[in-house]
Parts: sequence; C-alpha cells; structure tokens
Amino acid sequence: MPDIRPTAASAALLLNATYEPLCVVSVRRAAILILSGKAVCVADGDGMLHSSRARVPVPLVAKLTRYVRVPYRTQVGLSRRAIFARDGGRCVYCQGPAETIDHVHPRSKGGPHAWENVVAACARCNHHKGDKTLADLGWRLPVKPTVPHGAIWRVLGHRTPDPRWAQWLETV
Repeated sequence: MPDIRPTAASAALLLNATYEPLCVVSVRRAAILILSGKAVCVADGDGMLHSSRARVPVPLVAKLTRYVRVPYRTQVGLSRRAIFARDGGRCVYCQGPAETIDHVHPRSKGGPHAWENVVAACARCNHHKGDKTLADLGWRLPVKPTVPHGAIWRVLGHRTPDPRWAQWLETV
C-alpha cells in the first residue's frame, strides 16, 4: 500500500507581493494559485505535477501577484504540537522524549492553561509529578517556559521549516 501521508515536500511557502512570508500551504493549493494567475512560482521543488494537458513543476515557494494585508495575531496559539516544538520534543524534567504535556503549577491548584505554565513531559515524569507543585517535589525547571515570539512562529507555527526556504525566512 502506498504511503499517502503528507511529507515536508508536500508544502510550499507562500509569500506576499512584497516577498514577506505569509504562511505555508499545500503544494496543491500553491499550484492552484499559480495556475489561476493569483501567484507566481519563485522556486521549484522536486518533481512535476501532471494533468491531462499540462506539466507544472512542483512549487517550493510561491509569491502572490497582489499585496494582501493580513492582520496578525499578537500571540501564537497554544496547542500540544506547538508546546512540543517550543520544548524541542524533550521532557523539561529529565530531557527524555516527551509524550505528554504538564502544567507546572497544577490546574487543580489554580494554575492557568497558559504558555508560561505548560511544558512538554515524558509519561514517567508527568505521572510522578501528578498534581504536585515543583516545590513539593524539590524539582527545578532548567528553563522557565515562555510564550514563543517572533514572526517565524506566526508564519510556520509548529512546523519544521524546509531548509530550502531559508533565504525567504531570513527577513522574518
């Protein structure tokens, strides 16, 4: 059975008319924007897209032909994937592979569900900690959890950037 899961190569970086990174779209969406004249291909990826009448190179980076004003959110949305991305997929307590998220100050004791209180954790550490505070256990966080900042988080979110996008993401 063929593997039909999307890969990193199945995504394209979409730039505004000013070459400012806007978002990441599927290769299919980028091809549709290019074929409809709403965007132009700035860099080709690997392979070709085939239709009954045409062959189009897979777009890696597409630029819109008209400027689009986008009202950006001031904060990055809090999600499980984004927490794992911020913490590098590692448990903040033991540096093992993270499987769960943990509230540093437990919600049962009034802790908020916010970036500054949520960390990635392995199942063992999360189970051991339970609804205790770090002071109860004598544990310390090596790094205080913070809200991810920067335009690159707005553009990519939790995605790992394709290394071939580097020259367009440097301006962010």
